[in-house]
Amino acid sequence: MVLTDRQRSDLHSGIYEYLMSQGPAFQKAAEALAEADPNASAKPTASKSATSSASTLLEKKWTAVSRLQKKVMDLEKQISQSAKIHGHRPAANGERRMLPRPPAVHTLTGHRANVTCVEVHPVFTVAVSGSEDGTIKVWDHESGEFVRTLKGHTNTVHCLSFTPTGTHLASSSSDLSVKIWDFSTYTCVRTLRGHDHTISAVKFIPNPSSLAESSDDSHPGCTHLASASRDHTIKFWDFETGFCVHTATDHTDWVRCLAVKQDGSMIASSGNDTCIIIWATDGDRKKTCELRGHEHVIESISFVNAPKTAKVHERGSAAKNIEEVNDYLASGSRDRTVRLWSISGATCLSVFSFHENWVRSVIIHPSGKYIISSSDDRSIRVIDIKANRCMRSIECAHDHFVCSIAMHHTLPILVSGSVDQSVKCWALE
Repeated sequence: MVLTDRQRSDLHSGIYEYLMSQGPAFQKAAEALAEADPNASAKPTASKSATSSASTLLEKKWTAVSRLQKKVMDLEKQISQSAKIHGHRPAANGERRMLPRPPAVHTLTGHRANVTCVEVHPVFTVAVSGSEDGTIKVWDHESGEFVRTLKGHTNTVHCLSFTPTGTHLASSSSDLSVKIWDFSTYTCVRTLRGHDHTISAVKFIPNPSSLAESSDDSHPGCTHLASASRDHTIKFWDFETGFCVHTATDHTDWVRCLAVKQDGSMIASSGNDTCIIIWATDGDRKKTCELRGHEHVIESISFVNAPKTAKVHERGSAAKNIEEVNDYLASGSRDRTVRLWSISGATCLSVFSFHENWVRSVIIHPSGKYIISSSDDRSIRVIDIKANRCMRSIECAHDHFVCSIAMHHTLPILVSGSVDQSVKCWALE
């Protein structure tokens, strides 16, 4: 910094007066300053009070610097926090991005053990949660009120899945069973058995053609479901009969997670063998490709979370973007990374390393622009795919590991479940 002549003169005078006020110990220093700059001692000091006033003024200015530095640091911290809180606000074009923001709208408690999985109803503002206590709880997302407890499993509930129309709910458990619940009566209508170990995941496979052909509002919108197990297999079940129609044995270790495309054309699976396998859901359900790259157990995979996977009326760049988004698959792993894959090219498009612990759950946003992930670092993060950056972070979203997140494809609903035995509802704006 360059001082003006007057500023330099005032500074030297202030230092000289300060040294003089400190007594004999600083006498020689004051004389040295006066010798270097005679003008520093040129201003008369008529009294002791004047000298004291000058030295006090210098001390005040000096302490003001440190106070201002602290204030600047505090303001920078506030700006950083504000950016996290208000990162959800619409873009300049007015688009509503539907991203989660703190604080949680509701904190739902009632489970007596870790919450392992959450899911949202495809039609109503209802959320469900599964726990290590063996129960499934139904919650009203809008009011945050408890609705019902579904009892039937005798061990940990690992995964929940609704039919496309929300008429039925499937749950998988360590008790070696998959249960199908009629969601209008909250009763278990079928129990599927056949796996030899913990059933980690279950997913209904949408069948849009069967739904279009039916005029019955109670039609589930699917004819089959799939389950994945620690016995290294994936089983495909007939929804109507409850019979196992196919067993896939290509995995070499615990199969932990499943993801199904919204049009039901393909299903993805992964787990402890760090390999993601893509399967066709029609015909003999052959394996179409393998995706490799993760260095540890894969905890979660997800296709784009959208109500429709194609818009035939779109043209040009819009149609190309929809095609690109429909080709996405996201995965989260214990290697602390989130990866984005291209199914058609069987390649990894991006690796995101923003979490500080195991990544437990991933969702591709309905817009296809973001990935939302949760982790054992207790955070929920929003990743901007194109910008390759973490644009939103909810630190300490829960008091313990965040095991699962689920998002509605059109309504502003996102829920999370945690080892802290709670379910939280987050507003999307």
